[in-house]
Amino acid sequence: MSMEVIDKAQTKHENGKRHQSLSLFIALFLALTMFATKTYAQIIGEMEANIPFQFYAGNAKLPPGKYVIHVLDDSDLTIMEISSADGRTSALFSVRPAEAKSNPAKGELIFNKYENRYFLAELFDEGNPSGSRVEESRYEKRISKAAAETQEHVPVHHRARQGTSGS
Repeated sequence: MSMEVIDKAQTKHENGKRHQSLSLFIALFLALTMFATKTYAQIIGEMEANIPFQFYAGNAKLPPGKYVIHVLDDSDLTIMEISSADGRTSALFSVRPAEAKSNPAKGELIFNKYENRYFLAELFDEGNPSGSRVEESRYEKRISKAAAETQEHVPVHHRARQGTSGS
């Protein structure tokens, strides 16, 4: 009889653990769906732009020229790289989600302009209001306090991959 009581108690304990685990799983699932962070579209592939002025991307100062921009693999869409087309110059910069007021008719880079200094501020892909905002550097924060801001828009297009036709 005492074995029967022990078996019943052990079964009750195991059922309680299963119930507790199931409850925890359900609570976790609900929390993740209720408080899910907003995801944003990734810029697919490489974008090219001809930037006609000297500019800053993150902490790097870059000369005018043709550039290729892409999201770094395994960066959770938070780090991008901009490289000169000839590969001589490149910079990494941090980004966060940004929303355009409407679907951009064409891909574009948006620069904040303070007097004669340009800072890469946002990137948008054609037809997608979800893009990326560049984290301001300390230098841009300091400059922005001293000068009025305007913006400059530079069109971009997707770079064709080797062996495929691109737009």
